[in-house]
Amino acid sequence: MIPPSRLTLVSHHLCPYVQRAAIALAEKAVPFERVYVDLAHKPDWFLAISPLGKTPVLQVGDRAIFESAVILEYLEETQAHPLHPEDPLTRAEHRAWIEFGSAMLNDIWGFYVAPDAEAFATKSKAIAEKFQRLEGVLADGPYFSGERFTLVDAAFGPVFRYFNVFDRICALGLFDGRPKLAAWRKALGARPSVHDAVTADYDARLWAFLKARSSHLSGLMTGPSPEALAAE
Repeated sequence: MIPPSRLTLVSHHLCPYVQRAAIALAEKAVPFERVYVDLAHKPDWFLAISPLGKTPVLQVGDRAIFESAVILEYLEETQAHPLHPEDPLTRAEHRAWIEFGSAMLNDIWGFYVAPDAEAFATKSKAIAEKFQRLEGVLADGPYFSGERFTLVDAAFGPVFRYFNVFDRICALGLFDGRPKLAAWRKALGARPSVHDAVTADYDARLWAFLKARSSHLSGLMTGPSPEALAAE
C-alpha cells in the first residue's frame, strides 16, 4: 500500500472530476494534501505534471497521475475500503455508469454555455432524458445500487451539486416525477465525503463563474447570489 501521507490532490475549486477523487479519498479514509491551481493561468509546475493541462492530478511522492478515471482505479488498487463491487460483471457495469456520468457532465457544460433559448432547451432535454434513464435503473436506495456507497455515487455527487445553484436561477423541474433520482440526490448531498469535497464557498464561486459567461443561463441570473444570501 502506498503511504497515504505522500498523496497530494492538485485541484481546481469548480472541477467536478476533482470532486470524484476527493470523495474516493475521503471514503477510503486516506489522508491527503490538496493544492489548488488557477486553470486560467496555469503555472509551469502544473503543466509539467499534467500533460493535458487539466485537473485532477494525484501526486504520489515525486510521481504524478492524471485523469480522474485513472486516479480512481489507482486508489482502488492501492488503498483499503474498495468502492467497486466484487463481481467482475457488476464492476464493469458500474464503470459504464461512471462514463454515463461523464457524459452528463458534458451535457451540463453545454447547458450552462448555451448561447440562446433554443440551445438551452436542447441541452435541458438531453439532461432530462439521461435523468429518466437513471430513474429506471436505480435500486431502492439510498445509493445507486442499494445501501452500499460505490464509485458510481462518487461520480454523480458532483453532477447533482450543480443543481443546488441551477435551482436558484430557474425552475427546471428535472427531478419532478423522478422520486428515486430525487432521493438519490438528497442522500448524496448529505454524505460527508460528497458535502466536503468542495470548499465552503463553492456555490458562490459557481454563481460568479456562471454569471460571467455570455450565455442564456447567465441572462436568467437575476436573484441574489449564494454569497448575498449567506450574509443575510
